[in-house]
Amino acid sequence: MARNRILVVDDDIRIVELLKAYLEADDFEVCTALNGKEALEQFNLVKPDLVLLDIMMPEQDGLSVCREIRRHDTTPIIFLSAKGDEIDKVVGLEVGADDYITKPFSHRELIARVKANIRRDQLVERKIQQSPLTFGDLSIDPIQRVVTARGSVVDLAPKEFDLLLFLANHPNQVFKREQIYEKVWGYDYYGGLRTVDVHITRLRNKVEVNPSNPKYLVTVWGVGYKFAAPDN
Repeated sequence: MARNRILVVDDDIRIVELLKAYLEADDFEVCTALNGKEALEQFNLVKPDLVLLDIMMPEQDGLSVCREIRRHDTTPIIFLSAKGDEIDKVVGLEVGADDYITKPFSHRELIARVKANIRRDQLVERKIQQSPLTFGDLSIDPIQRVVTARGSVVDLAPKEFDLLLFLANHPNQVFKREQIYEKVWGYDYYGGLRTVDVHITRLRNKVEVNPSNPKYLVTVWGVGYKFAAPDN
C-alpha cells in the first residue's frame, strides 16, 4: 500500500526537520518547503495527501498559500502557528484550512490530527452521495461540488460545502456541534466547536434569503443544528 505523502511548510528549518522526523517515524512520506513560493511549487509537483502549513512566513504567508491552493484543490490543510488566539484560528479556517494546531504541540497530537484529516478526506471520497440533492430553491451536486441557490451558483469554501452536504444528507436530523465537528472535520476535538458556528454563519450568509431567519440551516437551541428540508 502506498504511503500517504505530507507536504511540510515552515521557514524554520529546525521545525521542518522535527516534523519530518515525527512523520517518517509514523511511516508517512514527507516533502518539505521553506517558504510560500516553494510550497506552491512543491504542492503542484508532488500532489500531497495533506499539507502542514506555517502561517507566519516571509514573502508569502501561509494564509495566501492556503487561498491559492483552495482555488483549485481540496487537499486537507492543517495550519501550524504560534498564535493561539481564537480570532487567528477563525481566520485560518475561513480561508479554507481544515484544522489548526498551536505551537508548541505534542508528537501524539500532531500525528492524530494528520491521520484524522486524511481519513476524513478519504471517507468523503469513498462515501460521497452520487445524486444531486434538491430542496426547494437549493440544489447540491456532490460530484461537481456545486451548490446553486435560487438559480445562481454559490461560491463555497471546501469545508463549507462538506458541512452543507453532511447536514443535507441527514435532513431534519439534529446534530450537536461535537457530532458535526467529528463528522465533517474528522477529529474528536471539542476545542474546535467555534469552527462549526463560524461555518454555519458563513453558509447562511451565502445560501439563505434571510440569514437572520434561516430556512435551511436551523439552530436547535440548547442542542445544535439541523438542515430543515422543506416540503417540496
